[in-house]
Amino acid sequence: MAKIRTALLPLIFLAQAPALADEQRWYTQGEFAPAQRVEIIVKNPLDRGRHNNPVTIRRDQLTVIPDVHELAITLVDPSLPGRPQPSDELFRKQGGHETRKETNGAWIPYQLDDLDQDGLWDELFFMADFEAGEQKTFYLYIGFQNQGWEAHRTHAGIGSYVRHTVPFWEAEDIGWKLWFHTDIDVFGKRRPLLMSHRLYMDNLDGYGVSFVDHDFGSDIMQVNNSFGGGGVGVFEDPEAPDVVSRSRFTPRYPGTNFNAGPENDSRYAFTVLANGPVRSIIRATTFNWDSGNGRYELEQIYSAYAGQSFATSRVTFTQFEPENPETAFAAGIRKHVGEDSFYLGDGVVISGAPEAIRNLDDEGLRENSLFVDYVGTALIVPERFSPEYVFVPDYRGNHAFRIKPNEEHTFEYIIAAGWSEGAVNRTPEEFKEYVLRAAEEFNAPVQLVSATLEDRN
Repeated sequence: MAKIRTALLPLIFLAQAPALADEQRWYTQGEFAPAQRVEIIVKNPLDRGRHNNPVTIRRDQLTVIPDVHELAITLVDPSLPGRPQPSDELFRKQGGHETRKETNGAWIPYQLDDLDQDGLWDELFFMADFEAGEQKTFYLYIGFQNQGWEAHRTHAGIGSYVRHTVPFWEAEDIGWKLWFHTDIDVFGKRRPLLMSHRLYMDNLDGYGVSFVDHDFGSDIMQVNNSFGGGGVGVFEDPEAPDVVSRSRFTPRYPGTNFNAGPENDSRYAFTVLANGPVRSIIRATTFNWDSGNGRYELEQIYSAYAGQSFATSRVTFTQFEPENPETAFAAGIRKHVGEDSFYLGDGVVISGAPEAIRNLDDEGLRENSLFVDYVGTALIVPERFSPEYVFVPDYRGNHAFRIKPNEEHTFEYIIAAGWSEGAVNRTPEEFKEYVLRAAEEFNAPVQLVSATLEDRN
C-alpha cells in the first residue's frame, strides 16, 4: 500500500480524498522513473474558463515537499500528451539536456522563485488553462534529473541606460521600464519577441528601435512628470483630496523630473529577483523619501508574465510615518493626451487615444514622429483593497485610485497596455475585453486545494 501524507489549506479543501498512489499512473522521462511525488490540486473559482493563467503556490503551502535541490523537482501536467523521443538531429542541436520521451503526462515550464533572496525558494509559479470551476491536478515529481530546456518568454534586466541605472521587465507583446525610477515607461512590440536586452545593452533609443528592427516596436507612452504607465504616491492633504505626493517630486528639490543627490533626497535601488521562462521579476526600493508631510520608504515587486500584456506590482511601505493620520496610498496612470476611449469600473480604469509617439528629448526628430491609431493603458487595483477613483489634475492629468492603508501597509495593482501596431489588443474594444477579463481573474485567483506526498510502491 502506498504511503500518503497530505497538507491541506484550511477553509478551501474541496477535493475528495486522493486515490491511492499505486492506483495512479506515474510519469517517466527516458530513464527517469521517480518513486516519489507531490500531488497538487488547484481550483478555478470562476464559472468560466481561463487561459494561460498565473498560478502561485507559496512555500509554506507545500510543507510536505522534501528538502531537495531544484533539479530534483519536475512539475508535470498529467492531462497533457508526453513528448516523443527527440530525433538525432534535435539531440545534436540541443545537447544532452533535451527532454527525452515522456509517458503519463508532460512537464510544463515553472519556477521556484526566491523573492527575499535568502537562498530558499518562496513561490512555485506556473501558467495553466482551466475549465469553468475546474479542480485540476498537477504533480511535482521528486528525483534528480537535468533534462528539459525551455526558451524564455519573459525577461528582466538592469542596464546602464544613458548613464543611469534603469530596470526593465517584459513579456513578448508588452514591456516596461523605469527610466524615471518611480513611474513606468511602456513599450510595445509589433510581433511577439523579447528585446529589452538589446535596448539596454546597445543603449538604443526606445523611440527609435523601429529603425533597428521594425518588429521591436517602440516606446508607446510619454511619461515626463506624469504617472506614465503606472506609479504610486500618497494622498496626504485632507484639504486637497486630489493632490498626490510622489517620491521624485519633493519640496527639498522641486522643479525637476529627477531627484537630487541621493544622500539628501529620495534614492532608489533595483534587483532582478527572477529572470525565468514564464515570470520575470524586478524589485524596486525607494529610500529616504521626505514629502514635507511625512517620511516613507517602500518596496515594489514588478512581475511580467509569459503570453500576457499585463504586469503586476506588489507594494509594501516599509516606513510609513505621515503627519496626517488619514494619509492614503495612491496608484495611478497617465490620462492619454486626446483621450477618446475611457472606462471606469470597480477598481479598473482604462485610458486610450491615438498617439503621436516621439522623444521629447530629441527636438530634431519631432517631424518624424510615429502616429498610431490607438494606444491604451489600464490600471487595476483588486477589490479587496477597496480602491476609490480619483482624478489627479496635476502632473499632466492622471487616473488614480485612493487606497486606505491596512495594517501591513501593502497593496497590489496591475497595469496593462495595448496598441494598434501590436499583435494583440489592437483596438479599444479588444483591449477593454482583455483588461476586464484580467481584473476578474485577479479578483478570483486560482486556489490551492491540497498537497499530498505520495510514495510509489
